[in-house]
Amino acid sequence: MNELQTEIAELKEFIADLKADRAATKEKEKREAWTKYVSLSVVIIAVIAAIAAQWGGKYSSRVLSQLNDATFNQTLASDQWAFYQAKSIKVKTYEIARDALTHSVGATNAETAKLVKNYEDTVATYKKEQKDIEAKAHDLEAKRDAARVSATIASGKGGKMGLAISFFSVAVALASICLVTKKKPLWFAAMILAGIAITEMVLAWTA
Repeated sequence: MNELQTEIAELKEFIADLKADRAATKEKEKREAWTKYVSLSVVIIAVIAAIAAQWGGKYSSRVLSQLNDATFNQTLASDQWAFYQAKSIKVKTYEIARDALTHSVGATNAETAKLVKNYEDTVATYKKEQKDIEAKAHDLEAKRDAARVSATIASGKGGKMGLAISFFSVAVALASICLVTKKKPLWFAAMILAGIAITEMVLAWTA
């Protein structure tokens, strides 16, 4: 009988300990329930960071593309100005020849007058062509400048996106440390950094 009572007492003690353990476990789970939100926030931050990285790559590609366009248009504009200078040399040559004939002896000769007229027509044609070449060169330079401006804007946007990615990386690191150490302030710091990163992303898109 004494043995039975002893076993019953031990069983009651075991059940009491079990209940205490379960209560302690529940209390711990209740206290650390917020860590679930930390894990969720880490996933969300990682996804947004991936989006930021994708946009950062797009802006980098845009910078290279616009700089290539600027270089290409600059080359074409330089070719046009070289063509313009070649026309200028020809114009000067015909003007010198025309003036020489005009002031030469026998300038009133019909054949000489005809030749002078041909020179004048040629000079007029070249000067008209020069205007067209100049307009085309200016148009190419305008395209070059526009491409450079676009490259500068894309570079600025890429810089903001790169800064956002850095903030996201630190935020993920802090949140991960928070999960290990169970220190809530680290989570708050991570969320602040993530907020700053999102702000940089928005500024990059709207700038």
